[in-house]
Amino acid sequence: MTGYLLRRSVGAILVMWAVATLVFFMLRAVPGDPIAAMLFDVGDADAIAALKAKLGLDQPVYVQYVKWFLLVLQGDLGNSIYGSRIEVSRIVMEALPRTLSLASLAFVIAIVIAVPAGLISAIRKHSALDNMVTVFAFLGLAMPDFWLGIMLIIIFAANLHWLPAIGYAPLSQGFWPWFSHLILPAIAVGTPFAAIIARMIRSSMLEVLNSDYINVANAKGLKKLRVILVHAFPNALIPVVTVMGIAIALLMAGAVVVENVFAIKGLGRVLIEGILNRDYPVVQGAILVVSTIFVFANLAVDVLYTVIDPRIRYDS
Repeated sequence: MTGYLLRRSVGAILVMWAVATLVFFMLRAVPGDPIAAMLFDVGDADAIAALKAKLGLDQPVYVQYVKWFLLVLQGDLGNSIYGSRIEVSRIVMEALPRTLSLASLAFVIAIVIAVPAGLISAIRKHSALDNMVTVFAFLGLAMPDFWLGIMLIIIFAANLHWLPAIGYAPLSQGFWPWFSHLILPAIAVGTPFAAIIARMIRSSMLEVLNSDYINVANAKGLKKLRVILVHAFPNALIPVVTVMGIAIALLMAGAVVVENVFAIKGLGRVLIEGILNRDYPVVQGAILVVSTIFVFANLAVDVLYTVIDPRIRYDS
């Protein structure tokens, strides 16, 4: 296992380097000039040249890349090119807890909905309950998260006044302010994910329930609940856990849109504002952080396989 983790860690670092490099050069290939955006296309040639020199944008792209990459190796993501030139690491660290809070709560909500729904749907195959779960799963997949977010705001914030419509409250202010601001966006982000996981659990459980060892367990007279939870469900989790690892990226991506609907300044809004303003360092830093989370989350999923199924041994 140690050798496998070392190999995967090296591979993860190479993936992050490749992503950072690709983003760096693609941003500069996109039409538009950050200096023109800052000066609203009305600055004279001398002012533009002076500002480019100050920000280091007058140098060749490969020189800019080498300087930026050397700073990243030292843990410095650079400074925003706007306003007071705030450190990118500070911008990202202020936004990251909001996005992680939203994605984590959405993940919990999705699992709480999906696991019972998938199990019931598999156990009661082709019943009215199974058909109902299937219909709700397809509805969850069909509804765009931003539309669902708007509907939740209209119902629970604008009409019922139960929950706040926009904004974010840190956990340091108390659990309820934090939870009340995140529950609606978390439902909007987590609903499509819950539908995917519920369908995955159903199909995986149906396959496992038809296995020979499950038939043997039933023949021994074991209680049905024990057969399902102890023998069938753990073996059905392998493909589901794979989807959960991928879903972390989907939740982060979904948060980009939903954060704008609920006016939560997480990584999603930081990325969008950075792209619109051509703020290269902010976009590069935010994407580097997101790719790091995604890569190591998938590494954690691979390690989790060995916990779910002790027969899996990577070193061999």
